[in-house]
Amino acid sequence: MHTTKLRVSTSQQQQQLDAAMDGAHRPAARRSKMRILLVVIATNLVSVYLFSGASLSLRLPASAPSIHLWDSSALLRDLNATRAALATARAEIAGLRAQCNTSSLLLESVLAGLGAVHGDKPAAEDFNGWPEEPTGELRFAIEPHRLPLGFSAKFGTDELYPGLGFACRNFQEEFAQYMTYNASGECPDDDAFALQLMLKGCEPLPRRRCRPRSPARYVEPAPLPGSLWTIPPDATVNWSPYTCKNYTCLVNRARARGGSYECKDCFDLAGKERRRWLTDNGGPGFSIDGVLASRRPGTVRVGLDIGGGTGTFAARMRERNVTVVTTTLDMDAPFSRFVASRGLVPLHLTLTQRLPFADGVLDIVHTMQLSNWVPGGVLEFALFDVYRVLRPGGVFWLDHFFCLGPQLNGTYVPILDRVGFRRLRWKASRKLDLGAERNEWYVSALLEKPMT
Repeated sequence: MHTTKLRVSTSQQQQQLDAAMDGAHRPAARRSKMRILLVVIATNLVSVYLFSGASLSLRLPASAPSIHLWDSSALLRDLNATRAALATARAEIAGLRAQCNTSSLLLESVLAGLGAVHGDKPAAEDFNGWPEEPTGELRFAIEPHRLPLGFSAKFGTDELYPGLGFACRNFQEEFAQYMTYNASGECPDDDAFALQLMLKGCEPLPRRRCRPRSPARYVEPAPLPGSLWTIPPDATVNWSPYTCKNYTCLVNRARARGGSYECKDCFDLAGKERRRWLTDNGGPGFSIDGVLASRRPGTVRVGLDIGGGTGTFAARMRERNVTVVTTTLDMDAPFSRFVASRGLVPLHLTLTQRLPFADGVLDIVHTMQLSNWVPGGVLEFALFDVYRVLRPGGVFWLDHFFCLGPQLNGTYVPILDRVGFRRLRWKASRKLDLGAERNEWYVSALLEKPMT
């Protein structure tokens, strides 16, 4: 019984405590509700005032223009007036610019006349280094062109500058002759002249707005895979710049005189060219299959052959499902067209030009062109560029590099070490016949770009 009374007493005390706390919270709840009600009333009053047509008065400087935030017709009038004022200002600026240009031309004319009277020589730096301001197609090809808005923020320039070899400035008369032609007409027959400019360092040449003449009685090339080992018809080439006027002449000249300027016997596809890179001789003569065996099957897919002559290396690689681009120069023979007729990709490129590939995209680079005739500085730049375009784990096949004995360890090995290749295979042998007496050597190397 005592326990029951204690429980009742405790329950009554709890009810009294809850009632006291509820009474304490009620005034606070009433105050919060009153605040919310006042905010709602104030907001409604402001909305009624604004949308009743009354103007909003802001304390702005006297010189500031009036702004009608809630009057759409007045705002439209202000915008139109501002647009008209901007158009007038632009027209005035354009007029002032034209007047300044006219004044500059008059001043230059007067100064030139005064200089002629006094025997002064004209300034050499007139139009970005050109003695006389270029005109016609030459100026249109080399002047910068305006890019659309927004390019400057992304790429740091608002003008597009056409590619042009720096050395073109050293041969300005020849360069102007190359760029003199009938726009939208037929291009001059000047392949040999263009090659001379390229070899002088005027590379890249600018584009031209003319159409080269197609060969007379053109014959389509043979279809693949037969085209890889078929000498193309003579009618596929305009032969005027070349000593030989047909492919038969090139084949016979190679057999009689030991090769053209670029490669020995390379136009005779039925002769020694058909057997190249098929076997490994244990010395500097590596085989394609032996080189491919150094990589995981299927990982050599795209590559480059520097100075690849008539494209036989690329043809061998295509037979193995590898795509190889061949760099050529049409030195006294149509090497580029010959390569293309075989169903391969020629790239007209000199040794000094940066390889037109992004960093780390090629699986293999091969060359038989590099030898001690290449100046050391040019060679080192070329090797670093090869390293650049190879992917990590890609291989560089330096094939039959020719040099003198003292040059090998004194000059070329240190250059290769500086580039950073890792040696997979290295074979050096003394050149036979007269080369043995002159201490001449061939070196072939298979070099890997490290993975890291």
